[in-house]
Amino acid sequence: MLFATVAGVRRLVLIASFALLALAACDRNLEPFDPNEKPREPDLSKIFPEGAESAEPAQPALPPPPGEQRGAPSLASEAAAGSSGAPVAGTVVLAPEFAGRTAADAVLFIIARRGAGPPLAVKRVAAPRFPHAFSIGPEDRMIQAMPFAGPLELTARIDTDGNATSKSPGDVTGTAQGGPVEPGATGVVIVLDTPI
Repeated sequence: MLFATVAGVRRLVLIASFALLALAACDRNLEPFDPNEKPREPDLSKIFPEGAESAEPAQPALPPPPGEQRGAPSLASEAAAGSSGAPVAGTVVLAPEFAGRTAADAVLFIIARRGAGPPLAVKRVAAPRFPHAFSIGPEDRMIQAMPFAGPLELTARIDTDGNATSKSPGDVTGTAQGGPVEPGATGVVIVLDTPI
């Protein structure tokens, strides 16, 4: 019985201690809610030491984007710095076996890529006549922040329905002879010779 009383007293002392600590810790001076009170700016001088507002916050150093080293120019800065090269010029030729088989209202897409991935630049030509002289350059970029820089893989596709995302029977593709080219190249020949 004595043990139960001692445990009860300890429990009571513990509860009273927590209640006393809670009351002592709550030193906020809470005012009653006033629905007509206007919000006001807090007094920051109580939070920040004098002169802290004039100090400039330190900017955290972010890691460079994947594929870039510290100090290396970004793709956006390359584009802004004028590294968008000169247009590539040449001719798109339709192979003789496809000469009479393309629709008169077909669309020619000339595509420049820099390695794997989405097109860097695309030129759309409605109702082309072959051989077709072309020029594709910085003004044809899909994303203006990307520099028009080489090496560029050039391909072309005659599309019967005019939709670049679809591939239909009768579409014909071809690549630049001689492989990738640099911006400013001239005399590039693309032969449309592969049916889809």
